[in-house]
Amino acid sequence: MQHKERELTGHVRLSNPDGTLNPEAIGFSRNPIITGNLAKNYMRKKRWNYWCVYSEDVLFSVTVSHLDYAASCFVYVFHYETQRFFEKTVTVPLGRNVRMDDEVLGNVSFTHPDMNIQMIHIKGETHLLVTVPDFDGDLLHADLHISHPEGEESLNVVVPWNRNQYQFTAKHHLLPAEGFVTIDDRRFRIGREESFAVLDFGRGIWPRKAAWNWAMASQQYGRRRIGLNFGGQWTDGTGMTENAVFIDGKMYKISEDVLFDYDPDDYMKTWKIRTKFTDSVDLTFTPFFERTAETDAKLVKSEVHQMFGYFRGRIRLPDAGVNLHLVKLLGCSEEHRATW
Repeated sequence: MQHKERELTGHVRLSNPDGTLNPEAIGFSRNPIITGNLAKNYMRKKRWNYWCVYSEDVLFSVTVSHLDYAASCFVYVFHYETQRFFEKTVTVPLGRNVRMDDEVLGNVSFTHPDMNIQMIHIKGETHLLVTVPDFDGDLLHADLHISHPEGEESLNVVVPWNRNQYQFTAKHHLLPAEGFVTIDDRRFRIGREESFAVLDFGRGIWPRKAAWNWAMASQQYGRRRIGLNFGGQWTDGTGMTENAVFIDGKMYKISEDVLFDYDPDDYMKTWKIRTKFTDSVDLTFTPFFERTAETDAKLVKSEVHQMFGYFRGRIRLPDAGVNLHLVKLLGCSEEHRATW
């Protein structure tokens, strides 16, 4: 059985001045008390802020990522009813025109003629402003207000491969969102009653080659708000996981590794997601749409298969009094392989 992870309760910095991992940062916290500072490690630092917003009509996502030698920023929209999907990516060398804060709830910006992204955090709220002049031939503009309710918990984890390679990931779920996304003359309302945002914040020093799985959901399910966050491959053998369940703003940490069983020759087949040693997590994930994103440049190669679909199964955490039976919970599951 995997050991129980250390829980952090006081503010701590991720990196030492020489760029090595601060050992006091290894662990997890229920609040964003870890500062994701990175030092030295020329051309090896990885930073990203990924937002995914589930609304009644569309899934909207925006990412600002800085890989030291380049920045890659992208926006995509998926319309559930018609399954219309479009994604726009802008890459700039050396990450020019990108500003990223070390704090999870800091400000992020990307300014470019083809894409303008502003993530502004103030007074317990993230204001997300996105403009893309040519989004499949149309003008896209998004104006979203995402709340960070006081007292609700998040998942913040530092994963150590060794003292020179490590990752701080923060996964914030069930964040109420409201506003709108417009594409040309079509306006999609993001209503606070039924819309939730997920933040994936990452700061770290990664190996040249990496692979990971990530499964997540954030939805109103009956009378409860339920969020799922499971990761695989990249945390194996580190003693830390990014596995957790969120129920009505409370985070339940799962220290056990989670296994992803799927067909890499046909990602549309049903996935199985389960804990390695026990039956704490026993889920199937049935995709209905596949997003594929590939990059093949001189310095970086990346292939993502992100599936949109439904989770079904059980999550049992007897010590925490959690016993969930899911029949049809909307979410995503992905495989990502990168040389970067």
